[in-house]
Formats: sequence, structure tokens, C-alpha cells
Amino acid sequence: MKLLEAVSLSKTYGKERSWFTTQAGAMQAVHNVSLSLEQGETLGLVGESGSGKSTLGRLLLGLDKPTSGKVLYRGQDITDLNLKQMRSVRHRMQMIFQNSLSAFNPLFTVEQIIGEPLRNYRVGTAEARREKVLESLERVGLSSQYMRRHPHELSGGQQQRVGIARAIVLGPELLICDEPFSSLDATLRRQMLNLLLDLKSQLGLSYVFITHDLSLVDRFCDHVAVMHQGQIVEWQRSECILQNAVHPYTRSLLESVPIQDPRLRQVALF
Repeated sequence: MKLLEAVSLSKTYGKERSWFTTQAGAMQAVHNVSLSLEQGETLGLVGESGSGKSTLGRLLLGLDKPTSGKVLYRGQDITDLNLKQMRSVRHRMQMIFQNSLSAFNPLFTVEQIIGEPLRNYRVGTAEARREKVLESLERVGLSSQYMRRHPHELSGGQQQRVGIARAIVLGPELLICDEPFSSLDATLRRQMLNLLLDLKSQLGLSYVFITHDLSLVDRFCDHVAVMHQGQIVEWQRSECILQNAVHPYTRSLLESVPIQDPRLRQVALF
């Protein structure tokens, strides 16, 4: 059984008629997208800003409702679940945000930030929750000395590690990563990718990895879906797409990426 599946998924904003909007001004962010993800796989969702990939990520996670189509999680249609019903699924599906700092309460300590999902789901006692927070923190390479720190006291890389720790603390099966490393330098991006690979192996995680950079998907993703104007225009295994990109838009993305490996640079110049 597939872990996650989208069937003819579309999202149009501004479609509803009112005194202030008309259907003529509607914008279709996602159009008739179908995809699937097997347990333990990583799907790279690639496209430029405005291509619809972040909207698709929100639809897959149930943070936004589609205009049409449906989302299946382990064969269950979760498209129209209400908030209470969604709680039975939500803890198995979590998100890593592009800018962790903006997703944190600045008044919270690291312990409170990571422990918030545990409190929301009333997991264990206060002491048990603290142990889970510490375990998650150590999994992402941070020690207990960070528990009392506030977000502004952390570096960019440390903030992203805390964001990952919060995402895994409930023991999810699926993580949707929305441009999680775009604000980091090349060295930190490599470190974060290695961390996600380690967590995938240790915890049996599956990922939907949203990015605009095709150079990140080669060793990290199993499949790559390229989005353009709300549609998937190409779908290939990651080891194939860098060498055998078919769609002109995919090839233009490759040409726009500064690639140091001469073998890959030759592909982009064809």
C-alpha cells in the first residue's frame, strides 16, 4: 500500500464569488496533480518560486483544502477530514519549514518549542515529555545545554536542527520539507542533508523534499517531480533526471544551477 497519494489534485485561489472577488480573477496554483510515495522513499518536488510546489505540500499535509481531487494517506481519504478527525493522522505527518525562526514562538525556550507537539497531544507526563525532547535534540546533534536557550540565541543551522527535532518528536512516518535549507550556506546544507539521511535510516522516515535546486536531489531523493505553472511536467528517478532530462523546463532549471562537478555541468549545457 502506498504511504501517500494525490489523485487529480487542484487548488484555485479566489474562485469563490463575493462582492470583492470574481471567478475571472481566480489563480490556479495546482492543476490536476497526481503522485504517490512509497514507505521509506524520498520524493523531490522541484520548481521555481511560484510553480505551486509549496501549495502542493500544504495540500498533501492537509493544511489547505483542495478545490478538487483527493489526498490518501495509507489508503484513507483525508481530504475532507475535520480538525478533530485529522488529529488521528496529523501526528504521523509533520513539516519542516523553510525558516524555522519564523515558525517558533520567540518567547519559548528550545525545550518548550520541541515539546509543544507533545503537550498538544497530551503525550505522557511532564518528565516523560522532557525525556522525549532531549532524545529528539540529541538525534539532531544538539546537547542538553541548548534546552534553556531561546531562538534568537541560536545560529541558523542550530535553528533548523531544532525545527527538525520538533518535527520528529511525535514519531511521524512522513516529513514534508519545504525548502528547509535555502537560507543556509553550502557547508550547512550538506550537514543538514546528511542529518536527514541519518534520520531516514534510523527512524524509517519518508520525505517529500520541496526545493528549487535540482543539484540537491541527486543523492537524497529516490524520485523527482518537476513542477511548472502548477503541473508536474516531468517525473523520473533522481539518478536519471540529471543525465536524461526531457522537458525543456527541467533542462532550463539544470542550466540555472551552478554545478561544480564537470560531469553534471556538461549535461546542463546540452
